[in-house]
Amino acid sequence: MQLGKGFEYFLSGFSLISQKGLKRFVLIPLLINLVLFGSSLFFIIGWIEQGVNYVNGYLPDFLSWLEFIIWPIALLLVLFIYSMVFTVITNFIAAPFNGLLSEKVELYLTGQRVNDDGLADLLKDVPRMLGRELAKLMYYLPKALLFLILLLFIPVFGQVMWFLFSAWMFAVQYIDYPFDNHKIPFSEARQHLKQKQGLSYGFGSAVLIFSMVPIVNLIVMPVAVCGATRLFVENYRINYRA
Repeated sequence: MQLGKGFEYFLSGFSLISQKGLKRFVLIPLLINLVLFGSSLFFIIGWIEQGVNYVNGYLPDFLSWLEFIIWPIALLLVLFIYSMVFTVITNFIAAPFNGLLSEKVELYLTGQRVNDDGLADLLKDVPRMLGRELAKLMYYLPKALLFLILLLFIPVFGQVMWFLFSAWMFAVQYIDYPFDNHKIPFSEARQHLKQKQGLSYGFGSAVLIFSMVPIVNLIVMPVAVCGATRLFVENYRINYRA
């Protein structure tokens, strides 16, 4: 089943990040993730505590027991939203390094270079890469607002829709790196992903789930880049091979 196959592609990233020749390209995205996640998590925990205390202040004494329910709900809600928003911001900053990592993973898997560009050409590509991330952000924001409203005001259905939307966006975010390395337009890349939605949702679901696991989420970004590149190589690359 494609859903399970997509999940497996993400898991394959764990073995790829430890391969000789790839480790050094994993380091910078990993450090960016560690710094941003560590610093932002400190503030997130404080905001959750302040929010829960604020709500508790309006609860009458006979409903004080609701505090034990509010805390886990608030924590899950914030983790759900935070895992997506944090990843979007982090990947925007780490885009050039993730693109390079994806390129090296494809070389490792196929033995063929994606580009013959040198360092100077790579630096020239940085504005294009950041522009690509901006296009993803513009694709994400209006949809995120709609699904966030559903999440907050329509219980269960809203949570399910947010999960599916987040899984799709994680697939778009990471599988787009190898597409971008091949200079394939973002709109065309999305069409390819829609044609194999099972793979996309399976892969994105895995990223989302592991993004909410403490400690493990620190290495999710490079793992996802590696797994997404393998998914691209085995399912889409043949369409663009010279």
